[in-house]
Amino acid sequence: MASRSVNKVILVGHLGKDAETRFTPAGVSVTSFSVATNRRWKDQQTGEWKEETDWANVVLWRQENLANYLTKGKQVYVEGRLQTRSYDDKDGKKQYRTEVVADEVILLGGRAGDGGGMQESSGPQPVSMPRGAQKLKAVEEPGDQGITDDDVPF
Repeated sequence: MASRSVNKVILVGHLGKDAETRFTPAGVSVTSFSVATNRRWKDQQTGEWKEETDWANVVLWRQENLANYLTKGKQVYVEGRLQTRSYDDKDGKKQYRTEVVADEVILLGGRAGDGGGMQESSGPQPVSMPRGAQKLKAVEEPGDQGITDDDVPF
């Protein structure tokens, strides 16, 4: 009997800072950004509402034109997979980094007072963008072009 596994991540959150695009030595673009997601719950002991924020690091391959739209505070939908990679830091110590490799990124809205934001009661409203730029699918996986961890500039 074959075993099944699933590696799928879906996030809806806000960007913590503007996205950054870098290029591998082979000229392949890598856009990285962080997404904050919030969780609220009522404390059973005190009856008070509590909230916590989790941060996810996201990388998006071959979509350098999207970085202009991924600015701090914007709400995004991200779909992809988890990937953990290791590298040696400047002191030679092995470091691990887990990130979401995005297959799809959809802009849902902007900051309040930004003109392109969402209204609290009306639900998500996609941002008006040039045709084809709003919903993106990764064209190829990084491994398809012989890209290794050594090519990643961060």
